[in-house]
Amino acid sequence: MTRHIAPLPHPDGSLLLRELNHRVNNKLTSAICTISGKAVESDDVAVKAALLDVVELLHGYADVHKALRMPDPGHLTDASRYLQHLCFSFTKYRLHRRSIRLLCSANDLRLEGERCWKLGLIVSELLTNVARHARFEDRHPQAKVKLLVAGNVARCAVSDNGSASDLIVRGCGLTIVGELANSLGGRVHASCAAEGSSFLLTFPLTVSEQRAAGAAHVVLKRRNVRRSHSLQVPREEGCNDLQKGG
Repeated sequence: MTRHIAPLPHPDGSLLLRELNHRVNNKLTSAICTISGKAVESDDVAVKAALLDVVELLHGYADVHKALRMPDPGHLTDASRYLQHLCFSFTKYRLHRRSIRLLCSANDLRLEGERCWKLGLIVSELLTNVARHARFEDRHPQAKVKLLVAGNVARCAVSDNGSASDLIVRGCGLTIVGELANSLGGRVHASCAAEGSSFLLTFPLTVSEQRAAGAAHVVLKRRNVRRSHSLQVPREEGCNDLQKGG
């Protein structure tokens, strides 16, 4: 009996990406299992420790790969939570090894799935440059990721307090960042100096993203009003009597 595999009802350009993502996940899982097995089989303590260190590194790669998975293109995604998850995973697998502290702050913002994914790719590439090329010398290594919303424009800044090499400025990674920013309808401004580097991505929100941002602003405003009322201290009658008696 011949069985046919039903095609997707609405194939789109993300099909190839999903297939690639599936293959990478399988390859990473296979590598982790193989190396873990070799570590268990080895009687050499040094070899076992080295193999387990590789396994830990591969787990870090897998975590970041999962964090960079494209959200559902048909729905709006919580960009703040997406970035925070990405930063947490990236710190574990790359920045922690260089003792780089990462601070992440983000306004409430909902982006279309593919656009949120592109934002994540940009942040990931810029943090990769920090991990690879930044020289901190006698400073405490630190990097920051900030996502802000001003009107109908989103601004995402990635900065660090280390000096950058020419590799960052001339590398192909920033060319990719520029292309991704262009696909968002935005641009990236770079500032590299001895005391630190800063990259600012700005891009306009789509109509659906603007509506979501407006609704979130209304909810936040109402929440702040309720909070301010709850923080008001009621006047005590005893104090009123003393004031009257005076």
